[in-house]
Amino acid sequence: MSAPSIQAALSQMQSLATQASGQAAKGQHLTTAVGQGGFASELQSSIQRINRLQQNANTKLEAFQAGEPGVALNDVMVDMQKASVGFQMGVQVRNRLVTAYKDIMNMQV
Repeated sequence: MSAPSIQAALSQMQSLATQASGQAAKGQHLTTAVGQGGFASELQSSIQRINRLQQNANTKLEAFQAGEPGVALNDVMVDMQKASVGFQMGVQVRNRLVTAYKDIMNMQV
């Protein structure tokens, strides 16, 4: 390869790198704007609620296993079922989001 062709290839690569960094900055701005609003914050709060349910169920289970007074087996089982249902709901929402993402990615322009 001659020096002029190497220089041309190098300048083309630098141009593409500049364009890619510009697109990354635009994409980052879009993500930040979406992340501050409705759906993303609601999804985050739902995940936090599911986490709290699981933590409460585990705390109550450990208290029951330790023999602490005032912790009944039926309360432990109800809390564990609530945590299980919440987790299953979260998994189903995730599955639907993945399916929707795949559908969108398969759309033709």
